[in-house]
Amino acid sequence: MLKKISMTVLTLMLMFVFLLIPSSSLAARPVPKGKLESTREMRAVWIASVYNLDWPSKKGLPVAEQKQEFIRLLDEIKAMNMNAVIMQIKPTADAFYPSAYGPWSEYLTGTQGKDPGYDPLEFMIKEAHKRGLEFHAWFNPYRITMNHTDLSRLSADHPAREHPDWTIAYGNQLYYNPGIPEAQDFIVGGIEEVVKNYDIDAVHMDDYFYPNKIAGVPFPDQETYETYGKKAFTHIEDWRRDNVNQLVKQINDTIKKEKPYVKFGISPFGVWRNIKDDPTGSNTTAGMTNYDDLYADTREWIQQHDIDYVTPQIYWSIGFQAADYDVLTKWWSNEVKGEPVHLYIGQAAYKINQNSDPAWSDPEEYFRQIELNRQTQLVQGSMHFSLKDLNRNPLNVKDRLIEESYRKPALIPEMPWLHQKAPKKPIIQSVKKTADGAALQIKNDHSTVSYYAVYRLTNKGTYELLQTVRKEKGAITTIKDLPVNQKKMDTYKITALNRLHHESKPSTKIVK
Repeated sequence: MLKKISMTVLTLMLMFVFLLIPSSSLAARPVPKGKLESTREMRAVWIASVYNLDWPSKKGLPVAEQKQEFIRLLDEIKAMNMNAVIMQIKPTADAFYPSAYGPWSEYLTGTQGKDPGYDPLEFMIKEAHKRGLEFHAWFNPYRITMNHTDLSRLSADHPAREHPDWTIAYGNQLYYNPGIPEAQDFIVGGIEEVVKNYDIDAVHMDDYFYPNKIAGVPFPDQETYETYGKKAFTHIEDWRRDNVNQLVKQINDTIKKEKPYVKFGISPFGVWRNIKDDPTGSNTTAGMTNYDDLYADTREWIQQHDIDYVTPQIYWSIGFQAADYDVLTKWWSNEVKGEPVHLYIGQAAYKINQNSDPAWSDPEEYFRQIELNRQTQLVQGSMHFSLKDLNRNPLNVKDRLIEESYRKPALIPEMPWLHQKAPKKPIIQSVKKTADGAALQIKNDHSTVSYYAVYRLTNKGTYELLQTVRKEKGAITTIKDLPVNQKKMDTYKITALNRLHHESKPSTKIVK
């Protein structure tokens, strides 16, 4: 009897000691080795504010309704496994934030110059980052008005009214004159203001440089050319291109001086030059080109490393005779070869099932384009125009993005030339069971960390990316609702990433 009691006591003591030993020390099962599997792909969507195309849905909405709308849009973007938003914050020399370089936008309140009662830009950045989305601040550099040339119709505090000599009218629109150095400095100052004051991830400009030509109507800058450009440039066209080149260079230098990690990208028209005008141009016959008509020498920006990414708007179908998507994608890929510049493709969601080209009524066209991007060397993702066009789900495109092309999350491609070291691997402080699985607590001890990536061991022996989680304020970030198989152990690997998406070595946690 005494012997039996002694054995029972001994067993209880061993069980108590066993419980005190951390699970990581048991070593009954070695941590499974395996490769981390994650896609690196830019998946961005444009959110246009001009004419209230995407957000706000109309002028003069109450603040609470504006915010609810934007949050709903971000949730829809996240559900599509996108990883970046391109938000138009200065559509017509105005601002979606308090600015010394432009009045409050009329697309917020209905009245240019009227304070909406909050800072939309600050709010938008915070909400985007909360969902692990990069925020690219989209500027239109020269455009002042959309459908008139009357300075007196601008708000009383509009800088264009203070400096009418900086403006130039063409067609039915008013612009800052690209050839006036003071106007260029002013535009750069307006971008610098945002880079300094807001936690943006990138500055973005689209295809609006010199305006589209109007047949038989020359752009009225001859006098400006004679004042500022004639001594250095024999041809006015070369001077115009240089004006834009200098603006692009000055913007990039200003951004990098202030915050070296903020990226600068431009989304130009899809054709640089046609082959008939330049043997190094693309095999296209587009009626308009960047170089000859918009005075935007995209090749120069790439070769001079004045931009971090270029997103040509290849808004045509595969096989389209004048400008073939396939031909142009490969041409642009060749342009960035060997250069520290990422190539993403601007894709025309707005044309799906509503364009005269019958290819856009084919449910497979958009997905063929995405697949072609993935097969073309140096194409590193897509930017879709625009969000409302994806949300209307033409030909079930949105559903298929969620279920097929973007079924799994993706990390944003890193830019090695924007120097930041990868963070140290994260410290997993604890694991807790929850009703919905498990929750890992990560110790926030590295200031360079922006977010964490969560991988799970698969039956194939690799670790598949499950999700990304933004680092929370405070000492701890909690990664919630991790799926747990009740009948076996699950193995997770967690990595830390900085804002430029350089990834640490993984930490491992086994959850039973």
